Amino acid sequence: MRITEGVAVAARTAARAATSRGGGAKAKVAIPQLAWNAVRPAPVVLVAGPEDVLADRAIGMLRDFLRSEDPALEVSDLEADSYRRGELLTLASPSLFGEPRLIRVTGVEKASDDFLLDALDYLEQTAESTTLVLRHRSGQRGKKLLDAIRGGAGGGVEIVCAELKKDAEKQDFAAAEFRAAGRRVSAGALRALVGAFSDDLAELSAACRQLVADAPGDIDEKLVDKYYGGRVETTAFTVADQAIAGRHGEALIALRHALDSGADPVPIVAAFAMKIRTMAKVSGARGSSGQLASTLGLAPWQVDRARRDLAGWSDEGLATTIEALAATDAAVKGAERDAVFALERLVGVIAARGRV
Repeated sequence: MRITEGVAVAARTAARAATSRGGGAKAKVAIPQLAWNAVRPAPVVLVAGPEDVLADRAIGMLRDFLRSEDPALEVSDLEADSYRRGELLTLASPSLFGEPRLIRVTGVEKASDDFLLDALDYLEQTAESTTLVLRHRSGQRGKKLLDAIRGGAGGGVEIVCAELKKDAEKQDFAAAEFRAAGRRVSAGALRALVGAFSDDLAELSAACRQLVADAPGDIDEKLVDKYYGGRVETTAFTVADQAIAGRHGEALIALRHALDSGADPVPIVAAFAMKIRTMAKVSGARGSSGQLASTLGLAPWQVDRARRDLAGWSDEGLATTIEALAATDAAVKGAERDAVFALERLVGVIAARGRV
């Protein structure tokens, strides 16, 4: 399995990160700085930067690669802010059967003193066959640890997850999403997708995955226009977000704007379904975002978003809404005469959180 694609993206991202740090900091970096899609195994993998979507992708790719190398890979998760002394060394200790280990640590930017002490000690003698992933979003907390890693302690690499600001960078990201799924996408399709979802990388990623799931064959501009055309200002996800939050009037206005801009009812229902099904998966589940993401087949940011969206919802409301989604999906595909009325009815059900 190859995980070193996107060399050009890696070079651009690393150069941008080095420039942003300034000349003094740049001189202290003694380890490779790689883009998210050029991630590779190392005893310590520092995943640094504010872009959670890229970080989740990089960590997921690393996990998949390690598991392809040895299916017996043991994966563990730690939260740096609630860490207690000794947990890291316990997880990294050799097991009876010597399985390789992946230890993922979230929230290093708000780490406890105990974690920082143990992590610095660990760098002095990393465990054999163990990959330690440290996720640090931003800020000065943990600077001594980051400086030690960047200085070469532990033999690590840094995965740079800087915010993607340029359209070209977002197009590179979308292209990588389709490439990972084994699908070809045209340059026009990439431009159209970024035009529709330029403000939210998570929604851009979700749109790419929706196209992969729903549309066979190559992805071209015509297909993107069918699903997401005319939604540079208003997307199906905007309508869904307003309805899920209980803002009925705003959701109807957003729906009308999307339809007037040329959006098709079918992908609008698909956007609702994606969000509601994710909420249903997460509802009632216990554990950290990383743990649930691994169990449910989601990304950690999807778990966090679903938990926020679930405020005010009940299990019965979710069940009622899922039934309404199924009926609306059939309606917009020809089971009823008025697809717009069916969509407005669904918005009402969702905005009421299924209490109808």
